Amino acid sequence: MLVFESLSAGGVAVFLALTVVLILVGIYSYFIWPFTYWDLGSVENGSWWKYALLLIFVTGSAAGFWCFSGAAWRETAGIRRHNSISRPK
Repeated sequence: MLVFESLSAGGVAVFLALTVVLILVGIYSYFIWPFTYWDLGSVENGSWWKYALLLIFVTGSAAGFWCFSGAAWRETAGIRRHNSISRPK
């Protein structure tokens, strides 16, 4: 269950990254491309995006594992929380 939730967090991270890229491409195609000569014709299409998506997925999965396992919410051994309301004895 923990592994499934962690991998789902990685999938959500990839989805959010692709959403941000689509929004940026939309802004570029609506505002910048029609009014300038920046057609991005000289940009090479390399395979770097595969590694970028893999890095986003692994980072999202690791963050999901960290949160869902409870490691993000554990207290350290030296710090103790005290109740702000004192109980009558």
